[in-house]
Amino acid sequence: MEDNLRNMVSHRVTLDYESGVRVVGYLTSCRPPSGPVQVVQLSRVEVQDAAGRIIDTAKETIAVPGTFLSIRVTEGPGGF
Repeated sequence: MEDNLRNMVSHRVTLDYESGVRVVGYLTSCRPPSGPVQVVQLSRVEVQDAAGRIIDTAKETIAVPGTFLSIRVTEGPGGF
């Protein structure tokens, strides 16, 4: 997958997530520069809901091109 992502730099790409959300933008870089891609940088970004409606935009953002295993609070109010 790393080579495929690196070959898409400067192209408009769509990242599809299991929830139906899509992140669409121009792939500007892959990090680290060699080996497995852990993070991609996108410009002119649209976040679309499962119905294709734009729910957010950004000039630039980073994304992780894989699914995460868990989510947890690392900082914030107590009581968890």
